[in-house]
Amino acid sequence: MPDATASVSAAIAAELELHAADVFALMGNGNAWFLDAVVRRGAMTLTAVRHEAATIAAADAYHRASGRLAVASVTYGPGYTNAITPLAEAALARIPLVVVVGDRPTGGARPFDVDQAGIATAVGAPTIVVGRGDARAAARRAVETALAERRPVVLAIPYDLSHADLEGDGEAATEHASVTPFVALDAEQLAGVAERLVAARRPLLLAGRGAHLAGAEEALRALAARLGARTATSALGSGIFADASRHLGICGGFASERAAEAIEHADAVLVVGASLNAFQTRFGDAFAPDAHVMQVDILDAPSNPRVDELVRGDARLVAQALLALIGAGETGDESAAAGDAGWGEAGFAEVAGIGAEREPGDDLAADGRLDPRSLFHALERVLPEDRVIVQDGGHFIGWAPTHLSVADPERLLMVGTAFQTIGLGLPSAVGAGAARPESTIVLVTGDGGALMGLADLDSVVRTVRRGIVIVCNDAAYGAEVHQYAVRGVAEEPMLIEQVDFAALGRALGAEAAVIERLEDLAQLEAWLAIGADGVFVADCRISQRVVAPYIIEVREAAMRAAAR
Repeated sequence: MPDATASVSAAIAAELELHAADVFALMGNGNAWFLDAVVRRGAMTLTAVRHEAATIAAADAYHRASGRLAVASVTYGPGYTNAITPLAEAALARIPLVVVVGDRPTGGARPFDVDQAGIATAVGAPTIVVGRGDARAAARRAVETALAERRPVVLAIPYDLSHADLEGDGEAATEHASVTPFVALDAEQLAGVAERLVAARRPLLLAGRGAHLAGAEEALRALAARLGARTATSALGSGIFADASRHLGICGGFASERAAEAIEHADAVLVVGASLNAFQTRFGDAFAPDAHVMQVDILDAPSNPRVDELVRGDARLVAQALLALIGAGETGDESAAAGDAGWGEAGFAEVAGIGAEREPGDDLAADGRLDPRSLFHALERVLPEDRVIVQDGGHFIGWAPTHLSVADPERLLMVGTAFQTIGLGLPSAVGAGAARPESTIVLVTGDGGALMGLADLDSVVRTVRRGIVIVCNDAAYGAEVHQYAVRGVAEEPMLIEQVDFAALGRALGAEAAVIERLEDLAQLEAWLAIGADGVFVADCRISQRVVAPYIIEVREAAMRAAAR
């Protein structure tokens, strides 16, 4: 029997299958032999998608939903350049994955070749080029780099080597990936942070996705209880404090009105594993000017100028150290009492459920179309509890995170937010479905983003065991309408002719319905009641006239910046 790892592509597949169970791919000339090896070896599950961008977006979502490494694969040239937007997203969001691509032959570039490594570098991803003598070692180095540095890594196979025999055993020594150094905790600084938190009248703990990745939830919950602190999360940290009686919900532009008011009353804010981007800080207005903001991260510098003190260290270790410094018993009881009393003085003694307070909206808006607020209130009741919410980008981006509850941060995926792109929702649902086949995958997309990624509606219908596609169909690029048409920019390029996504879904094998009234959700409820596997497309005809509060904040911030 011939050696199953005798070729370059087979050796790469043999190494990657030790670290990953899933590959998301679209075949072309440059990666045909690699995918052939994946299929023939049978150790990794191959999911074929319909657009190159979907390969990386699906692998990205797979990791976010499971914490496991995934592999994406595309060909060279136009197949590669088609995948750059989700590659940039994965790099900015610090998602570890390996992207196996075809590349120019070792003899030199062809007329249609581009500088693929240069393009990857420009968006923040390193490239490792495979050789005949180091194919397996190069694949291992790609995995190590992806995991150690939390970034996507491009593993490039020169075209003339993809089916070539190995030279030697393919295990030639290569430079090992750099490993993120351990950050030693500053005991003196931590003692000062603990003192500040104990002395605070209204302490606030703000946790992001990084806190979840570090496994800091339990320590942060205990720390909040010991301090009497109020808690909040970033959108991607949803679920970390879900059951806490002192929880305010999402911080920033997605906050409810009373939660935002409470957050502004904090006098000491400990930020753990959150980037404090413009949306999390409401463009600088989330915290009171005199609040002392402390950021816990392994970064070399604060991620926002609003940070007063950077506490370098692993989120879990820092939280555990602070918990030990504050101590149990009398000190902890006194701290909790002081924190609760301080928040009580500000009018926020009881805040349970405050983050879920949302404007209920009307059944129909003034134009006779669905009010998205009432729609998502209804969906919270209708959708299965065991769900993973996959969110595309657009004006509607906040309706799901603010109205639909999730059990933990791995159940709310927002692929595209780091790079501010839309159209990655459908392939993200593919990755989420592979990662969480036991759960119902709920994709929330807009008509613009859905049309942009329409090829992979087929992939969703083919591969997701049980899924629901909620299309927020307002016949427009709503974010642009509400930010620019109101300022006099021509509206015509922002409008989309009404599309029947229910018909498109049925054509590809999904169950579907046009939702024009809340009563029409009965069709979705009936489908759910049957309990069968499959995908349901709900084409929800929402109003353009209901403007999300966070879009108003974005618009006002842009206008302030333009006036300077």
